Amino acid sequence: MNPYTLPATTHAYLERSAESLREAITTSEVPARYAFAHVAALRAAAALLAARAAPATTTRRRGQKNAWVLLAEVAPELSEWAAFFASGASKRAAAEAGSVRAVTEREADDLVREADRFLAVVEQALGLAPHVSFEQQIPWRGGAAHSMGRGGVRSA
Repeated sequence: MNPYTLPATTHAYLERSAESLREAITTSEVPARYAFAHVAALRAAAALLAARAAPATTTRRRGQKNAWVLLAEVAPELSEWAAFFASGASKRAAAEAGSVRAVTEREADDLVREADRFLAVVEQALGLAPHVSFEQQIPWRGGAAHSMGRGGVRSA
């Protein structure tokens, strides 16, 4: 895919995804962290859909499909990602509704990492250079410790 011919909406969704990811990284509230991370992934999926999806040619209205179903159809190579994020939609809804027991801190942190990876996968699928991961940007969140090998040498 030629990154120079991507629709403006694709770039807008990517920026909004990164913005949601930044919010997820910086918030101290666990439910909000989970919700922001899930929304970041959703916006990354929307970016890919904006770039790849063809408009419907029929006027007959079919059942509506959510973004994760559409993503699996438009980009079958990302269907595992779609299934993963689709499975967290109910937890995100509970977190957004204010449930403090909807997700654990570990689940929220894990989802932030996965949303970060997913955004990079989408960027690469669109022919763009992937962003610098949040773990590299914010070493106090555990990134530096996890990416260092024996003897303090950064592992690949």
